[in-house]
Order: sequence, then C-alpha cells, then structure tokens
Amino acid sequence: MTRNHHTTESGLSLNEAALRLAQDGPNEIELHIKRPVWRRLLDLLRQPMFALLVAAALLYIVLGDLTEGLTLAVFVLAVLVLTFYQEGKSEASIEALRQLTQPHAQVVRAGQRLTIPAREVVLGDCLVLCEGGRVAADGRILRSDHLEIDESLLTGESAPVEKNHSSQTPDNALVFAGTFIVRGQGLAQVLATGNRSQMGQIGVVLGQTDHASTPLQEQTARLVKVLATLVGVLCVVMVLTLGLRNGQWLPAMLSGIALAMSILPEEYSVVLTLFPAMGAHRLSREGVLTRHINAIETLGATSVLCTDKTGTLTQNRMAVRSLAVSSTAMPTAIPSAILRWSSTSTSLDSPFHPLLEHAILASAPQPFDPMEIAFHTLGETHLKETEPLYRTGQLVQTYGLSTELKAMSHVWQKGQDSLRVVSTKGAPEAVMDLCHLSQALRRHWLDCADGMAKEGLRVLGVAHSRFEGGMYPQNPHDFEFEWLGLVGLADPLRPEIQQAVAECQSAGIQIIMITGDYPTTAQEIARQAGLVGGGILSGKELDHFNESDLRNRLRKITVCARISPHQKLRIVQALQANGEIVTMTGDGVNDAPALKAAHVGIAMGGRGTDVAREAAGLVLVDDNFASIVRGIRLGRRIFGNLQKSMRYIFAIHIPIAGIALVPMVMGWPPLILPLHVALLELIIDPACSVAFENEPAAADVMQHPPRNTREPLFGKREIGLAMGQGFCIFLCVGLSFAWGYGFLAEAQVRSMVFITLIVANAFLILANRASVGRFWASLRVPNFTAYAVIVSALLALALAIYWPWLAALLKFAPLPLMALGAALALGIASLPTVIALQWAVQRK
Repeated sequence: MTRNHHTTESGLSLNEAALRLAQDGPNEIELHIKRPVWRRLLDLLRQPMFALLVAAALLYIVLGDLTEGLTLAVFVLAVLVLTFYQEGKSEASIEALRQLTQPHAQVVRAGQRLTIPAREVVLGDCLVLCEGGRVAADGRILRSDHLEIDESLLTGESAPVEKNHSSQTPDNALVFAGTFIVRGQGLAQVLATGNRSQMGQIGVVLGQTDHASTPLQEQTARLVKVLATLVGVLCVVMVLTLGLRNGQWLPAMLSGIALAMSILPEEYSVVLTLFPAMGAHRLSREGVLTRHINAIETLGATSVLCTDKTGTLTQNRMAVRSLAVSSTAMPTAIPSAILRWSSTSTSLDSPFHPLLEHAILASAPQPFDPMEIAFHTLGETHLKETEPLYRTGQLVQTYGLSTELKAMSHVWQKGQDSLRVVSTKGAPEAVMDLCHLSQALRRHWLDCADGMAKEGLRVLGVAHSRFEGGMYPQNPHDFEFEWLGLVGLADPLRPEIQQAVAECQSAGIQIIMITGDYPTTAQEIARQAGLVGGGILSGKELDHFNESDLRNRLRKITVCARISPHQKLRIVQALQANGEIVTMTGDGVNDAPALKAAHVGIAMGGRGTDVAREAAGLVLVDDNFASIVRGIRLGRRIFGNLQKSMRYIFAIHIPIAGIALVPMVMGWPPLILPLHVALLELIIDPACSVAFENEPAAADVMQHPPRNTREPLFGKREIGLAMGQGFCIFLCVGLSFAWGYGFLAEAQVRSMVFITLIVANAFLILANRASVGRFWASLRVPNFTAYAVIVSALLALALAIYWPWLAALLKFAPLPLMALGAALALGIASLPTVIALQWAVQRK
C-alpha cells in the first residue's frame, strides 16, 4: 500500500495517528528477546542438577523401583516449578523496570506539541528535536536551528554531524532513530519506525548478542567450576569403587549421582539471578531505576559520591532574591554605591527594570529552566505596566553557553526595525569579560557578587548591547556590551539533605559537590548541607593541575565550583586512579562521558536528557540526593544478603555431602538417596533465595566503610567460615548417627540423621542472618519469609517421617521419644558452635 508521507508542521490529526499506530504497530525495536516458556524450561533442564535428578529417576525405573522413580519425578517437578517461579519473578522484575525506563518523544499533532511514549510515534508524525533528546524514529528534517546529532551508534564516528533541512548531502537532511541531539533544535517528519528504521535493522544483530557476565557471576562460575571438577572426579572414583566392590553397577551409579547432587551447589545460579533482579525492583521503589543490572553490584561499594548541586541537593525551585545595579548612569565608572533590591520589597524601582528585562531577554521565550522561569515570574509581577521587548519582539539569533564562555546571548528584533537588541546573562566574570570592564570596576562588582554568594545565592551577571547590520558576528565578544548588574537567585536546600549527608559520612563515603556555580555560593550551600571541613577546587585551578597533583588534591576536596562538563570526566578518572569507587550524577548532554566512565553513573529522571540517561547505569526518578543514599544503603543490603546466602549454600552442602560420602567409604548402607536430595533441594532453594533476599538491612549497615571491591564476594575467609559451619553441623549429624546406629533400625537412623540435619539447617539460617555478636539482636528484627521457610521445612520433615506412605517411599521410620529428643538436641547444639566459629573468624 502506498501512503502519502506529506504532512505540515501542524502534524497528524489524533485520529490519523491512532489509525497508523494500529496499522504499523508500535515504534520499538525488541533488542531483548523475551524467552518463551518452552525455552526457559529447556534451559532449566540443561542445568546439571536437573540432569542428575532425571538420570536418577530413570535409573530407579531401570532397577524396577517404579514407585521410587515416579516419586523422584514428582520431586523433580516440584523443584522445577520452584526454580521456574523464582526465575520468572526475576525476569518479571527486569521487564517491569525496562517498561519504566522507556523513552518519550515530543510530537506535534493537530497543531499542539505533545509528549508521548516513543513507542507511539507513527509514520508521518512531526517530531520535535530538542538538545539532549534522543531521536525517536527515522525522519526528514523540516526545520533546523544549529542542529548537531551524534550518530556514533550507527556510523562509529564520535564527532557530531551538522544537520540542515536544506543540505545538499542527502543524509545530512535526515535524522535516524536512536541517535542523540547534542546541540540545537528542529522539526522532522517521520519516514520509518520500529524495525523499518536504520536502527531497527541493526537491532536484529544486537538482539542476538549475548550479554557479558557480571564480575560476581564470573567469580561464582569459577568457584562452581572448581567444585564441579572435584565432584566429577570424586563421583567417578566412588562409582568405580562401589561397582568393583560388589559388582552392582546400577546402584553404584545411583549412589554416585546422589553424591554429586549433594555436593554440587547448583543454587548459586538461582541466587545470582534473583538477588540483583529483586534488588533492582526494590531500588525502583526507592526512586532509583536500574538500566544496567551490574550497577547494583557496585552501588553499595561507592567510596566517593560526586553529586550535582542544583536539583539534587537543592529543590530546583529558584526565585529571584536580590538585584544589584550601579547608582551612576555611567556603566564604566565605579559607582559611589550599589543599589540593592530584595524580594521582601513589594515594588521594583525603575533603575532595576533594565536589569530584569535583559535577564528575561537572555532567557528562553518559553522557559523550562527553573532559573529562567524565576526571571519571567518576577517580570510578570513588576513589568506588567510596561511593554518589554520580550512580549512584543522576536528572537532572531542565539549564542549558547559553551566551555569557553559561560554566558548566553540572545538577539531580539522589534518588527522591521533594523536596530536589534542583544542581551546576555551568565557567570559574573564571563559577562564582565564581554563588557571589557576595568580591573578596578571588575573588582568592585566581584566583591558585590561575593557578598551575594555568601548568602547562598546563585549570582549571574547581566549586560546588553545593540546591533545593526545583516551579518551576525560568530562570537558574542564582537558585540559592544554594557554592564547592567547582578541577579541573585535562591534555591532552597532539600530538607532531608543534612541527614543523608551525615549518613554518607558515617558510612565512610566522601561526598564531592560539583557545580558550575560561583565558588562562594557553592561553599555556602555545602555548609548548609553539612559538607564542612574539606577544600574547594575551581575549574580554573583544575585546568592547571597535572594528573598527579589533581589526584592528591581531590583526596581532601568537598566542593568543585565553576566546573565544566568536560572537567567532570577528569575528576572521575583522577578519583578512579586513586582506587576509589566513583558514583557520579549528571543530567546534560556533556555529562555523558563522565557518567559512562564512572563505576556507577546516575542520570536525573526529572530534568535529565536522554543522552545522559543512556550513558548512566541508574536513573534517579525524583532527582533527590537522599534517594541516592537510600540506594547505596540498599546496595549494601543486597550485597550483604547475597554473601550470607552464598555462605549458607556452601555450608549446608558439607553435611549433606558427608552423609552421602561416609557410608560409601565405610561400606555401610546409604543414608541419602537421590529422593532425599530432591527433598532437601525443596528446603534449601527457598532458604538461600527468598529467605535471605528478604532479610532486612542491618542497623549498622551505614556505619561501616565501603567494602573492598578487589576482594571476591566469596573469598578465602568466607569459604573458611562456611566450611567451619558445615563441619560443625556434620559433627552434630555424625553424633546423631553414632547415637542411633547401635540400637535403631536403618530407617530410624536415617530419620534421626535427617531430623538433626533439618533442625541444624534452621539454626544455620538464623545464624547467618546475623552479623557477629548480634544473634539475639537479629531475632528482634523479624524476617517472616525466613521463619516461613523454616517452619515449612520442619513440617515437611514431620510429614515425611510420620505419614506412612511417604515414609515408606523415603525409607524413613518414626523414632522413639528418647531418640527424637537426642536428634533435636544435637540439631540445636549446632547453633552455639556455629556462632562461636563466626566470632572466632571475625576476631582474626
């Protein structure tokens, strides 16, 4: 079907847009191919534990034990359902977060500018292109104003491409989905969406690319690989030994499978999938969205937090608090006095009108920035009786902020008047340079700016000029500006900031406030936030430091002022060279390199650009510094719980392996069979995953310095502690076996051993919940999920022993009262030995 692509700048009608969306489908590229249920099932069945369980069930059937084979198959199905549920929960959490971080786009429809989800952009839409945004679909440029686009995702070229609707180069008159607008603005008519776009064709390849493993997954994979090798060798030896001893090779293989299942810590893969996914879900409830799951691993280890001031520490609700103008009509003469206006005044005297009007003229006609909104708001109050140019004139030329000149200038024209008005605002020293003030006058006004900054005000200089001619200069320096005065704006600190800063300091995290503001203003805001005792570094000083000097200086810095976005990258790299784990916030286009270079980049969700969000690992929904601190707290909790879970998994497998191995070596009847291992899996899986994942953060989680990321999650010390815990439980289980071996039947001995094991397992869960010396305190912080897992395990064991049909299948038998008491006592006795071991290891 041929479709007319022509559209005016008024855009499609709402009905036409809805019709095209229904016909063409959503504008999205499915880079993440969701696994169907059958593929998830197949992937689970390929895991070693399930392969061993299936092999054991088949061996039972071959041996003629049809009932045991079918029972084991039921257990396999139960373990499969449990693992399937946990994995599905993880994928659902990640998918929910993916939906939350979907980009938006601005379009013109029926003559109105609308913000819609990017997936709803359709063919023929009139797409609004704004600096910092991401292009939502392929399109032809209708109108452009200094438009530059980063197409490195498509071309590999890092330099932005200038775009113009009248360009003779065809590609330079087109925009492509997924590219980023680094400068300027424009309008484009959509030519292709979704998989029909240039990015969509690449997306097929991207969707087939495997994601790299995270450091934790790599560490754990190495550990499991070593254990799997040892298990394989040990099982082969045991099968050969048993087979040669009695000639019964199928039972020998069954025993070997039971041994392999008892030793292999297959739960690690579940834990490493579930914890980060559920952690990302919990972070979202704290106002922090996860774009890259491996950022969660690092967030809790943050040692230096580099944060913006405006909107992150402050409320980003600016209001003009003070104006300062000269008392003399001669702009180049040192005034005998500086006239000051305060927001407490009910009126604005005429000497201040030019200053306010040109501050407004140097702002966007339809402001979005809170600072420019404050200028317009004050103008609506005090200039409503006049006819200011920003109401009657037209903006004809703009000069944006740059790293070389921290000021922006606008050229205005009224009607056909050839004499145009030029207004500029920016950093006081930058505007003074444009006005070519004498050193004496410059010093005079800088002292005034310093005084305003000490009140915590953001200080801007304002100047004006006139221009007549057809060719605008390339640089604002070519205008002859006249100084008008200073504007001071207040942006109140968020009320929760002081507590959040104090929490970071108690956690050993260095906070560096990075801002483009005047140094004195930055120091005052830092003081209000509780950032005291550190030094201040200006952007000018930073440029004069070599890398070694910068690294040394940053160790004692709390404020970096007058910093350009490109200098943020140097700060990040210097801190990383010092061995710090750096979390960096940012919102602008030019913040992207620093966000990408930081260990954890956090983009602003409220005022941030698409470019910044794409570069970051996390997105801050409410732009609030306190949310970052809550995220760090949660990151520490996730890592701590993951460590507890992995220690528990390693520890509980030692007594299980011992129960499987010792009878084989001694030539006794086996105590543990594949059926029993499957039953234990139904107990261990929920304990190591949902029980520990739901463990609340320790009360002192933010009272410790950041962890050393160079140390593995499960290093020698943790392995040693887990082995010690496992052997303590194995000792108790061994004593239980020895106690009953002389006078109890084989099924009763097995029951006694399992009662001791499951009771000891319950106390192992409780012991690993707590940090050293805080066992009784941990019981006052409930974890109802862990309690539910423990109670369920005890009930399942009671059912397995005292329900005759199930007891016969599992080869259990009820115990005499004295034997039951001994089994319970030995299980409980494991608790003090495990706690004492934890204390001893911690003391070393």
